[in-house]
Amino acid sequence: MQIDVARVLGLVTRSVRSFEKDGKPASAVTLTRLYDTSVDDLWDAVTSRERIPRWFLPVEGDLELGGRYQLKGNAGGTITACTPPTHFGATWEFGGATSWIDVRLTAERSQARLTLEHTAIIEDHWNQFGPGAVGIGWDLALAGLERYLATGASVDHETAEAWMGSPEGKEFMTTSGEYWRAAHVASGVDPASAKERSDRTIAFYRGEMPPDIAHPGTGS
Repeated sequence: MQIDVARVLGLVTRSVRSFEKDGKPASAVTLTRLYDTSVDDLWDAVTSRERIPRWFLPVEGDLELGGRYQLKGNAGGTITACTPPTHFGATWEFGGATSWIDVRLTAERSQARLTLEHTAIIEDHWNQFGPGAVGIGWDLALAGLERYLATGASVDHETAEAWMGSPEGKEFMTTSGEYWRAAHVASGVDPASAKERSDRTIAFYRGEMPPDIAHPGTGS
């Protein structure tokens, strides 16, 4: 599996913002990028039970407003908004915690822009790992989506897992984590604190986390 790490990661714009949700401090990570396809095709790729497993993970449940979904070995939740072909939202329930995803699609000339926002309540997990905990996972997912849309080839999960442990895969985790550190700093966080959190998250994704330290466990 070959990925041009610098090119793929460079196509994504990332941001981090903090705010209050339901009276609690929260933070959202946002990724946006263009794909060489139409909005209708992109919508189908990210919402179709048949196509989601080709670039992400097998999914079960009712993929409609109010329905419950479950990604194999990963997060599940409830679909809270659905306006084809431009917007859907859902809870993201993993490891006993609930966060929220919001996906919007827009047409730009001959391309389609995907904007994904993942919101979480700020707790110990966020203070340990920062935005890269979910950001690196979503960078991997968006890279897989590009590969699928460009080639039509479905992801082979054994090959993908092996790639993550390769030098190229580790380069991807490191570069993505550094992008998220920069976005975290741009949001107003102290650079030293942002680096401490991103270093911890990068080490986890690279398989270098000491066994006695908690891990991101984000599900993305």
